Amino acid sequence: MLDDRRAAAPAARLAVKHTTRSVRAVVKDLQYRLDVNTLHRDLDANELGLNDIGRVRLRTTQPLFVDEYSRNRVTGRFILVDEATNATVGAGMLVPGS
Repeated sequence: MLDDRRAAAPAARLAVKHTTRSVRAVVKDLQYRLDVNTLHRDLDANELGLNDIGRVRLRTTQPLFVDEYSRNRVTGRFILVDEATNATVGAGMLVPGS
């Protein structure tokens, strides 16, 4: 996350900016938060705060045409925007789901 005023937690509502489209999304679940020093995956994490890295699952209100980041960097990335303040609060890469 890029903003200390907003955390990504399950049920958080954000806007997703992907290429030229913007859609609303909700954080469906937080799978883990990554400790950058040890590369340990914290599976019990409840939210992602400022400078945290993790894996989340988003549910969008409209479909997006995406690729995996490893296949196409342009269509495989997105940013998360707080709709209330219009501030960028996060960025992400699309990876195969499990």
